[in-house]
Amino acid sequence: MPRLRQVPRNEVESEVVLSMYDRLFGDRDPVAEPGTATGTPGDWWTVFALVPDIFEHAVRGFGLYRSPDRKLDPLLRELGQTRAGWLRGSQFVFSQHCKALRALEVSEERIAAVPSWGASDLFSPLERAVLSYTDSLVTGGGRVDDGTFEVLHQHLSDEEILELTYVTTLYDMHAVICRALRLEFDDRPEEIVEVDGPDGQRVALDLGRAISIPER
Repeated sequence: MPRLRQVPRNEVESEVVLSMYDRLFGDRDPVAEPGTATGTPGDWWTVFALVPDIFEHAVRGFGLYRSPDRKLDPLLRELGQTRAGWLRGSQFVFSQHCKALRALEVSEERIAAVPSWGASDLFSPLERAVLSYTDSLVTGGGRVDDGTFEVLHQHLSDEEILELTYVTTLYDMHAVICRALRLEFDDRPEEIVEVDGPDGQRVALDLGRAISIPER
């Protein structure tokens, strides 16, 4: 379950929230009867509905990045979003944008190579620069090397680079939020936990001493 309360249909007062509930869930109460047509639980929507103006702001962001006014190639946009989801460990963002890449007729082989793009020859120089840029935005905190930026500038306008930067970091944010609040496919147990010793025992052990070569 998400870490925050979900808003049932009968508590919704915002017209924007209600219209999205209608669009995604029909006349169902998405808390009592969860699930969307795309196979997600749908709790991103029911949790964000706690604060209607934040809900509306986020939904406008979805419309903005898919607007016909965008200059950036959708393929490059989706590569950035998919890679951002993978880097942040967001099952939800990664999964949804793998599907978006597939809708753009990207091959299964290329989609599967996004996590290991640096060792793949399936991406063009521009696509590799976009993936490298995404790595720098998400894990480097915006510390981008000049070589990567130079390749972007060889192929993209300033406007396209700004769009790429904004959309990629927007989805970095969504990936972080989904993991923190355990929304959608990110509602899963912590993966890094202590592994018990033999027979389930949690023995006290000075591991450093146990694996050190004895002094002579």
